[in-house]
Amino acid sequence: MATDPMDRFPRIADLEKRARWRIPSFAWEYLDSGTGAEQARDRNLRALADVTLTPRLLKGPLEPSTETELFGVRYSAPFGIAPVGLTGLIWPGADAALAATAAQRRIPYVLSTVATEKPEVAGPNAKGMGWFQLYPPRDEAIRDHLLDRVAGAGFTTLVVTADVPAPSRRERQRKARIRVPPVIGPTLIAQSITRPAWALGTARHGMPGFPGLEEYVDRATLAKTAGFVGAHLGGTLSWDYLAALRERWAGPLVVKGLLDPDDAARAVDHGADGLVVSNHGGRQLDGAPASIEALPGVVDRVGGRTAVLFDSGVRSGLDVARAIALGADFVFAGRAFMFGLGALGEAGPDHVVDILHADLVNVMTQTGVTELSALRDRLTPS
Repeated sequence: MATDPMDRFPRIADLEKRARWRIPSFAWEYLDSGTGAEQARDRNLRALADVTLTPRLLKGPLEPSTETELFGVRYSAPFGIAPVGLTGLIWPGADAALAATAAQRRIPYVLSTVATEKPEVAGPNAKGMGWFQLYPPRDEAIRDHLLDRVAGAGFTTLVVTADVPAPSRRERQRKARIRVPPVIGPTLIAQSITRPAWALGTARHGMPGFPGLEEYVDRATLAKTAGFVGAHLGGTLSWDYLAALRERWAGPLVVKGLLDPDDAARAVDHGADGLVVSNHGGRQLDGAPASIEALPGVVDRVGGRTAVLFDSGVRSGLDVARAIALGADFVFAGRAFMFGLGALGEAGPDHVVDILHADLVNVMTQTGVTELSALRDRLTPS
């Protein structure tokens, strides 16, 4: 008799443990690391764990609903797949699996500018569930051409990353000698052959690159495309640039990475339809507050003028409920879905959805609510 995956892996932490032993060390270090002493990464987890909900009981039979409408689209749950760069390095064929899960389970999937699949492939695979995360190109012509490609591929929502004004130091990655492109040498080969599922998948799919950007690079190779990323993407986002994006993009526009309430309000004034409260998973500024700590201030400041989304540190349906209780309209998880891929391959993202959804429904039942908005009334007073 086949074992139910939920019996073996009932928590994201269980997937994380297995993924660590199936992903080569250099790829794991890229996925798991933060920056500095990694206090911001760990602070996200601790601060979420400190948020408690007080049950209200004797409610009789309950049938919680997790359906959520955002930007005119009905989603099956209030959570989605956050953008992750170099997805194919972490697990071969990652973007195809993530897009398939988004389409089948009707949750949003955010493709990164530096993912390892073209928008023209990932967008149709997501079947209307695709969002696109933009690292703003410095060249206006490239920016406009990329936006046209993204819209033509069926991506509905543009997510502009604001919290990477410059690359962070990511000292742990440097110690692990992570390079893009990877340096093929004895160490990398040794790490790969001890992870046979990853190695065989990479042999089928090829070494990961940045295919969505290759057409902007003369005689593109992985090294040249990686150089293009460093030289031409990010570092120039400003309020004027955001205003130009708002003028250029017809669909919903979301600004990702805001922690300061005044920045949030100004983004709304510049036409943002949504904000993502995020510290980039603790990968940019080690001294940044936990995203969940910054969430209430942003929610209070924007006063319902725009959708407030949340990411960083989400490892359970309870974490999803915690963010909603503190005012988030929607929640994204990144590492959790990559842990699923590493642990279970292409079946992993579906299992992550199952874990998050089952846990969220259980939390709603335990706290006596049937609607997501009622979770805000269950927040334990501080």
